[in-house]
Amino acid sequence: MFKREFWVKYFPADVRNRKVVEFLELKQGNMTVAEYAAKFESLSAFS
Repeated sequence: MFKREFWVKYFPADVRNRKVVEFLELKQGNMTVAEYAAKFESLSAFS
């Protein structure tokens, strides 16, 4: 309950959504985080 109230008060949904987009647009080498994660998941089938 505390955690939910804290998030609602200090990190409204629009701020959280912007942070998600910001995170997904980060770069790892020449790939975005989303591209890197997709490649990692596809290659993990071979491990």
